[in-house]
Amino acid sequence: METLYQQVANELKAGIERGIYQPGDRLPGVRTLSKQRNVSIATVITAYRHLEDAGLIEARNRSGYYLREKPLPLAPEPLTSRPPNKPVPVNGQALVLNMGKASHDPSVIQLGAAVPDASFLPVRAIERAITEAARYHRNSVAAYEFPPGLPALRRQIARRMVEAGCPVHPDEIVITNGCQEALSLALRAVTTPGDVVAVESPTFYGLLQVIDNLGLKALEIPTHPRTGISLEALELALEQWPIKACAVTPNFSNPLGSCMPGDHKTRLVELLASHDIPLVEDDVYGDLGFSTVRPSICKALSPAGDVLYCGSFSKTLAPGLRIGWIVPGRHQQQVEYMKYVLNLATPTIPQLAVASLLEGGQYERHLRKVKNDYALAVSRMSGTVMALFPEGTRITRPEGGFVIWVELPKDVNSLELAQQAMARGISIAPGPIFSASRKYRNFIRLSCACRWDETAMKALSTLAALLARKDVSST
Repeated sequence: METLYQQVANELKAGIERGIYQPGDRLPGVRTLSKQRNVSIATVITAYRHLEDAGLIEARNRSGYYLREKPLPLAPEPLTSRPPNKPVPVNGQALVLNMGKASHDPSVIQLGAAVPDASFLPVRAIERAITEAARYHRNSVAAYEFPPGLPALRRQIARRMVEAGCPVHPDEIVITNGCQEALSLALRAVTTPGDVVAVESPTFYGLLQVIDNLGLKALEIPTHPRTGISLEALELALEQWPIKACAVTPNFSNPLGSCMPGDHKTRLVELLASHDIPLVEDDVYGDLGFSTVRPSICKALSPAGDVLYCGSFSKTLAPGLRIGWIVPGRHQQQVEYMKYVLNLATPTIPQLAVASLLEGGQYERHLRKVKNDYALAVSRMSGTVMALFPEGTRITRPEGGFVIWVELPKDVNSLELAQQAMARGISIAPGPIFSASRKYRNFIRLSCACRWDETAMKALSTLAALLARKDVSST
């Protein structure tokens, strides 16, 4: 038997299917629909959230609910990567710092760094949470919150991980300064300088920076743009090279947006366990899937195994909070000590604020909205790129996160393109910074979490015009 909210949702869905509402149309207000259907406001809100989770409608802040735009035709995808099959030292990451600096320049159009525009973030909720933390926890905010971190925050993170199918005790969690520090602590715990670390290719340049900083070597493994790291290629690499750790982003990787199927994750965990190799799992985008079902976590498949789980609220709440965490398993004591030696503690006020946002439900409410916002942003950016960029362009089809990986015609030099774009006030991320071996010269990563307006459209048109010129071609 249908519940009241299901009845309301199904009636609205039927109207959508009959064409009563067109893409972009505003649906009846909550109070109006409540009176029309003679149901409570709570029932209408639940019905709308049901349709929102199904991807049919979207909520717009202080405006109401709207029928989502029809998805654009799918662009052709890049093929599985083919990186060199030998470990290499990491270098040439200076471009990353320049791109990071550009993200703070208000005159630069931000399409490069994977930093969400403030319009995607719960800025007011964060402001209130920080203000209340300073007001009601005056003694606490003035003190260090030594590792493993604020108990209240660790309890909330543990609760969310349990809900995601990964039973973790709060005492097993160490709070860090973002996911970047979590990755660094994880690799410090399981490697020594000169060791080989297997990584996806392309992979997050922040991971490459950590590998470089620790004096390690990266072994790039072929990776599919939708299903992630090739297990067959990884197995061959394990037989050929003295790999000491494997670092992957199974859920909505950066820059591909790939999401490993559940059975692939199981095989990955089992394969590494059979070779006694630790898995460093970066799940920073795990909460940002466009589906209502959160993808599984590798750590959950092997609670007692050597999986070091790393997470963060940088992509969901705000990068500036710098709140991440690591579940280091049997390396707990070592990780806590290294965290203490590196910087004593993560700042207390952000920990208190994030704990409050989690406990009060604001985080979950924000996720419901922002996941749809990101899905729309990715679809919009992908469609515009395909319409403007030259023939032969390929784009990934992420099902979560907010970045796309764009393959340009073979003769394009993305480093030259990035330089010329920056001269025109546009920041993009060139492909070689995502590879230890400096591959992907005709690829770029674009962040879709930008403010979508005439300026963004003009920036993409400028990129298209640059691509039509001969002076961005590879030499």
